[in-house]
Amino acid sequence: MDYFYLTLCVFNAYLSYTATMLNIIAIYAIRKTLSLPKNLKTLLLSLAVSDLGVGLLAQPMHVAHIMDSQQNNDTNTVIHLAFRIPVNLFIPASLLSVTALCADRFFAIYLHLRYQELVTHKRVAAVVISIWVISALISLIRFFIPKNVMYVSFVIIDAACIITATSLSVKLYLTLRHHINQSHVPQVAQNDQGESVQRKRRSAMASLYVYLVFIVCYLPDDCLLIIIANNSEPRIDVNLLQFYTLTLVFLNSTLNPLIYCWKMKRIQHTIVGTLRNLFSNPT
Repeated sequence: MDYFYLTLCVFNAYLSYTATMLNIIAIYAIRKTLSLPKNLKTLLLSLAVSDLGVGLLAQPMHVAHIMDSQQNNDTNTVIHLAFRIPVNLFIPASLLSVTALCADRFFAIYLHLRYQELVTHKRVAAVVISIWVISALISLIRFFIPKNVMYVSFVIIDAACIITATSLSVKLYLTLRHHINQSHVPQVAQNDQGESVQRKRRSAMASLYVYLVFIVCYLPDDCLLIIIANNSEPRIDVNLLQFYTLTLVFLNSTLNPLIYCWKMKRIQHTIVGTLRNLFSNPT
């Protein structure tokens, strides 16, 4: 096997392990953190489950797909088709979940006191269900439309999510800066309202970090999809490049749990407390 393909296989196998383990820990911590608002918890769980699916299913199939491509140039092999099912299910789910998370944190800061009235848990749950229904439809439709049409559709969906997430993240950042500049008291009083504002700011900053990593990981693959969509017979080097850009997309599933477990103190405390109890009571 070529050195470049071998490197990709090893790196993706490692990322598959890290994405799986980190997201399992993240899901456990998110569920155990009772102080997390229901809306935020639901959206984070949706993102973590989609990222877990990437690590558990999509990346192992990506490794098998890379190995198969060295022996068979046919894009209609069983391995290739099996690889596309989890990719077309979990990648759109992650993409839409990040966009929904950015929207939720923007509304939490922008609407402030009206947030709980307008953004109810039932509406957020309906959005999450819609995300997974849309992702499942994308995974199924892939088998009934031409390849070029599929790539164009992916570019349109990705572009819509990127534009929406970018717009919301910029507004969120400006709103956060405005709130910080308007704050004349060095430390917010330790009451329920002040604590709530501080937590909203932290979760909003976490969503901004998730967004930035998301852009870095997804944009190269979207640019390559545009190139492939305009070429009916992509060259071998383009196919190799797609293996790399997909690996970068998969890397996002490892980075996401690290970001919100690092930036959201409540989740971080849950993980630290769990580990402390685990090591203090080994039996």
